[in-house]
Amino acid sequence: MTPIFKKIAIASDHAGFALKKDFIETLESLAITVMDLGTFSEESTDYPDFAHKVVGSILKEEAQAGVLICGTGIGMSIAANRHSRIRAAVCNEGTTSARLARAHNNANILCLGERLIGPEAAKDTLFTFVTTPFDAGERHQRRLNKIG
Repeated sequence: MTPIFKKIAIASDHAGFALKKDFIETLESLAITVMDLGTFSEESTDYPDFAHKVVGSILKEEAQAGVLICGTGIGMSIAANRHSRIRAAVCNEGTTSARLARAHNNANILCLGERLIGPEAAKDTLFTFVTTPFDAGERHQRRLNKIG
């Protein structure tokens, strides 16, 4: 399948740094332009700082979607979802949740927990996220409209 996004912003805190490096290579191999917004080492950092950077790039239309990685994915999703027009989905379960997050919820940020998902499952989840289009049918759009 062909990716539906051409430019993705990605960031992690220290707990997601290793997976972020792998994801950048994976995304670039799919001819997706990647904006790496940090962190750039395993030195302890605060995840909200990086969530807000990715959100900002989407809201300014510098990126079409985002990927956020921390220890569990939960903190990143909470921080990202505080912003209007952001639909950040934690998909540690794998490809099914990533597919449904895109198809039913038009999620624009994938959140993962490096401590909870293995590297191969994480790459499969990423691939599913970037290749699944939104099913813009009336019922899904109606529900998104109620979110705001």
